[in-house]
Amino acid sequence: MRLRALLETDALGLRLLGGEDELDRTVRGVMTTDLKDPSRYLSGGELVLTGLAWLREPEDAEPFVRILASAGVAALAAGEAELGDIPDDLVQACLRHRLPLFAVNESVAFATITEHVVRQVSGERAGDLAAVVDRHRRLMTSGPAGGGPEVVLDLLGSDLDLRAWVLSPTGRQIAGAGEPLDAGLAATLAGEHLAATRTGRRGPHRVSAAGSTYSLFPIRNTGRGAPPAARDVRETVLSDWLLAVEADAGDWPAARLDLLQGVTQLIAVERDRRDAARTVRRRLAQEVLELVQTGAAPAEIAARLRVAAPVLLPGLGTAPHWQVVVARVEWDPEGGAGTVETGPVAQALLEEVLVDPATVGADSADRIAVAHHGDEAIALVPLPAGPLPDSEDEGTGGIGLHADVLLATVREPLSAGLDGDGRLTLGVSAAVHSAEGLRGALEEARHARRVAAARPGRVCAAGHHELASHVLLLPFVPDDVRRAFTARLLDPLRDYDRRHRAELIPTLEAFLDCDGSWTRCATRLHLHVNTLRYRVGRIEQLTGRDLSRLEDKLDFFLALRMS
Repeated sequence: MRLRALLETDALGLRLLGGEDELDRTVRGVMTTDLKDPSRYLSGGELVLTGLAWLREPEDAEPFVRILASAGVAALAAGEAELGDIPDDLVQACLRHRLPLFAVNESVAFATITEHVVRQVSGERAGDLAAVVDRHRRLMTSGPAGGGPEVVLDLLGSDLDLRAWVLSPTGRQIAGAGEPLDAGLAATLAGEHLAATRTGRRGPHRVSAAGSTYSLFPIRNTGRGAPPAARDVRETVLSDWLLAVEADAGDWPAARLDLLQGVTQLIAVERDRRDAARTVRRRLAQEVLELVQTGAAPAEIAARLRVAAPVLLPGLGTAPHWQVVVARVEWDPEGGAGTVETGPVAQALLEEVLVDPATVGADSADRIAVAHHGDEAIALVPLPAGPLPDSEDEGTGGIGLHADVLLATVREPLSAGLDGDGRLTLGVSAAVHSAEGLRGALEEARHARRVAAARPGRVCAAGHHELASHVLLLPFVPDDVRRAFTARLLDPLRDYDRRHRAELIPTLEAFLDCDGSWTRCATRLHLHVNTLRYRVGRIEQLTGRDLSRLEDKLDFFLALRMS
């Protein structure tokens, strides 16, 4: 807006004291100050309001006005409530620096002027941005993408002073203008968004985090890749993107809210365009999976893998190694989830989980082929040719996937989205280098997922290395047998601990963890060895077992693992 428009608004009570030739200056904001040096808070284009509390001596006027002029402010408005008439020293200083000066009638509050300027400036900016967004939308829906979400986010920053980011449901940054959002903060915002969506709250959701307020707008996947007329929020909650804006949208006018909704629709169109590329990879995975599950000849599977390798790893000269990852999303049937088709949900989620969390952008899943079969999502992941990973640390060396590493950064937000009645379980196979090994890798990943499913928690994973352990047997022990076994061994100890606070259960766990070493166990528990011997003796007396015998140690170990 122009300074002239302010002067012509009678309700603002402004009287021009100097600067008639500068009334066509543009006002981009407003600031109230009584500091002698407000330069650190000025960015240019402001109408500065002051009550003149800083004006102690006549010579104070010149440096103050010089600071404002150097910062490029649009004008100065001085209130008459404190000193009555505006001092002539201030008027002359403004004339020397060609800074327009207004007097504010003592009957008009600075808040009235501030509200008017903010409303006018925001309205004009929103109108300009809406026109640009509309043009961009038409370009994107009729031809090649016009720069992607980053273009729109840049407009939000330059025209409305809004910092914004597009995030995946796990908190990975898809797009942003300026500095990337901190990974921990992004995960927190994604978790808050998922939790709010699960409870049925309408967006935008307002969240206070890291000393700022953020407004979270859902980006609905309504394009060609979206499920038709989703019947349950659980069908999309784990796959929808969100727009995080560093601002409190609670008091925004309807026009600005409508504009941000338009931005989310524009980003949804771009997502639909990018998701279309996944159909090829999904089809490749589906074809390979069907061949493996129907027992096709290894030569036929190998031929299909040779077709898939160039698509997933462009420029690769030879067929890579492969790993298989199996995931399942399960909802509590008592929550009315019988109508939710969980296979596509798990498919979309697994595609996101397999992306490197440090990767920014929406096109980073071009090496991931995920199919779904029933309630399972199955990923065929190529690895660059080289030595096969054979240790438990394959996820940290750049080759191969490790179950715990996959879920490390996504556990917090996904737990919020699943809270109440949902679970994600995931299993990872070892790497194989031929079609003959692919069927075994699939079964290995499925077994690992079942081991993960036996663990507590909303988000759990297990890797192939865990299948060589006795813990593989535990998930397949019937529940009634597990309960009876653990109760017979541990209930006497729990009852004794409850009555005497003797800490027999922690002592037993530490004793077994120290392989029966009296010295190491006593040191760990900060006990005298004689006290430890007394506690172990009490355990043996209450249970009728002998902790010097391997069989009894193993029984106690399994009971603790199953409890």
